Amino acid sequence: MEDLDRLEDWRRTHYTSEITPEMAGETVTVFGWVHAIRDLGGIKFILLADREETIQVTIPVKKASPELLEKIEKLKKQYVVGVKGKVRAYEKAHRGVELIPSEIKILGAAEHPLDLDPTGRIPADLDVRLNARILDLRRPEGLAIFRVNHHVLRAVRDFLEGEGFLEVQTPKIIATATEGGAALFPVVYFDREAFLAQSPQLYKEQLTSVFERVYEVASYFRAEESRTVRHVAEFVSIDIEAAFMNVEDVVNLLEKLIVYVVSYVKAKCSGELKVLKADLKVPAAPFKRYTYDEVLGLLADRGVKVPWGEDIPTSGLRVLGDLHPETYYFILDWPTESKPFYIKPRDDSPKLCEAFDLMYGMLELASGGTRIHSKDLLVERLKSQGLTPESFKHHLRVFDYGMPPHAGWGLGLNRLVMALTRRGNIRECILFPRDRDRLTP
Repeated sequence: MEDLDRLEDWRRTHYTSEITPEMAGETVTVFGWVHAIRDLGGIKFILLADREETIQVTIPVKKASPELLEKIEKLKKQYVVGVKGKVRAYEKAHRGVELIPSEIKILGAAEHPLDLDPTGRIPADLDVRLNARILDLRRPEGLAIFRVNHHVLRAVRDFLEGEGFLEVQTPKIIATATEGGAALFPVVYFDREAFLAQSPQLYKEQLTSVFERVYEVASYFRAEESRTVRHVAEFVSIDIEAAFMNVEDVVNLLEKLIVYVVSYVKAKCSGELKVLKADLKVPAAPFKRYTYDEVLGLLADRGVKVPWGEDIPTSGLRVLGDLHPETYYFILDWPTESKPFYIKPRDDSPKLCEAFDLMYGMLELASGGTRIHSKDLLVERLKSQGLTPESFKHHLRVFDYGMPPHAGWGLGLNRLVMALTRRGNIRECILFPRDRDRLTP
């Protein structure tokens, strides 16, 4: 269609969710997309969807102007329209209200056939949905997931700022690996090789020597070869670091944050949770705390033997998920050699370190712990993991300026949203996911 209407002086007066039966008789202007069309001969219906909700637009054919009927004949699903009309209370309509239009503007056309059905009535597999991601996001479930995502971030910021944390931004192009052994994405940086950041770890540690309590919400990158429902190459992490804290302090802080976020989302997103069929329960604190050794014992009793010092394999995670359905719990006291070089070994048992993971069922949501603030010990740990202290000289130099004891964690936003919305694949909780096989759209 070439002859589109101009927006001119039309402006939205209400989102669809704001129009109620009590507004009967009022004239409103709404904008959105044609979600569905029904023609019953003497009466026509358009279901108009915006980012908030839907509203039924009802056109009595005999009472409508020829100009209005001509416009309606041109409409197809996903056309962008503006509708000006009167509100009418009608019990049988969605939310008990409909709109009787006096004028319609066609502001954008959609090419047919569409790549998928945004109403969700015709099922499509995840790859098809991701290939037509914008249409997929118009499904009620897509809108609901990312409204939950929005409120999670609001809650996180409210909570952390209430705890005295300052939001910071750290570089995403770095000169060396943050964590030994993690896969890196190299980039050409003028005439040198650089890498995309795996985490803000070293920078946030340094910043505790200035601001004491810092947090960052940002995207990070790991060249994950895994093709699982939990792993992607680009993800959003919520990171905190705090001076004069240890592992116990930051575990307690994270526990409080989770309770706060779940409570906030349950209160703010009841409609979205209903669309997603997610019966959200606020977890009771304190969460169950296991040691690494206790977890290995639990798994051994159920036939999964994990050699001491190794990470928990997928088979073990499945067992933990079966034992803790829809439950948050911590795993503490990990073997020192299984964790990154900056995690502090325990003073009373250096083979163990002051590290933890936060789990939800079989899903690891966060990891963190007490950091090493002794330069000599940090150099020793770098060498023990086959890393060259020279590569970390700029980070080590900061320890000469006075580094306080500090601790922190990184929490995966996408995995947290996955848990809250009861989604089975992390890609559903990322607007445009990137993994081993997907670089577009």
